Amino acid sequence: MHAETTKEQKTAALAAFKDLAREPGVPKPDPILVVDNVVRRFGGLTAVEVEHVEVQRGSITALIGPNGAGKTTFFNQLTGFDTADSGQWTFNGRNMNGVPAHKVARSGMVRTFQLTKALSKLTVLENMRLGAQAQKGETFWRALVPSLWRGQEDEITERAEELLTRFKLDAKRDDFAGSLSGGQRKLLEMARALMVRPELVMLDEPMAGVNPALTQSLLGHVKDLREQGMTVLFVEHDMDMVRDISDWVIVMAQGNVIAEGPPDTIMSDSRVIDAYLGAHHDAPLSEDELEQQLHEAEEELVAENEEEAKK
Repeated sequence: MHAETTKEQKTAALAAFKDLAREPGVPKPDPILVVDNVVRRFGGLTAVEVEHVEVQRGSITALIGPNGAGKTTFFNQLTGFDTADSGQWTFNGRNMNGVPAHKVARSGMVRTFQLTKALSKLTVLENMRLGAQAQKGETFWRALVPSLWRGQEDEITERAEELLTRFKLDAKRDDFAGSLSGGQRKLLEMARALMVRPELVMLDEPMAGVNPALTQSLLGHVKDLREQGMTVLFVEHDMDMVRDISDWVIVMAQGNVIAEGPPDTIMSDSRVIDAYLGAHHDAPLSEDELEQQLHEAEEELVAENEEEAKK
């Protein structure tokens, strides 16, 4: 039954993209997120300048591009962790620019980070509880009356326990989050994001710094998000992962969306080749040569991310 559901969800997602033009900003049949003219500058540098992009509901969409393309900065704008200089974006038709991060999450749009944000001095279970929104016991006067919040706290704990079991972290529930491996912290952050029952989950390099033994587990969990009716938008450098799990790929370079398309064809798009390898490479590359150069670039980026994670 589970395999059938997976296949149905994948088929439905791919059907949404059938016959779509391979152009930046192409309209989607049922977009959950619509972005218009978002610009973010840092001094004289324009980090993000996205004219129009739409994310299809119920799909897994990859956001790729060379280092410095503006992908994480773009995520930060959309999720309220930074303020765009101009532009607007809507989530489920609701205007979200200027909305603070906690309210963005409460609306059903959550994100994870390239470098995990687990609170290391709290236990795994306590980290999960913190992910819940609108907790009654957070206000001073209500906190003095346990009968007002005890029932909700029990429900939150039950939800946290269920998610920890799903992500195979239940044995770590009472361990400090700081004792977890890099991969386990990624799992914890993904699980914690689900405490608010989101509709759109945005993952910033979910595989960065992850032990290969946990890679397949994380991949499975990302696919599982779609099976449970969520939409996924993720930043990733690993092209094998992009091909494996994404239904559609959006490519950024120098702050702009330069191409869109299905994962099996996007890497042969001349705009993508130019973005990754430079517009003035000497001769056309064969597919094998392109794959090899992209693979080497990916390995360099992964190494850089691992070094950053250690600092």
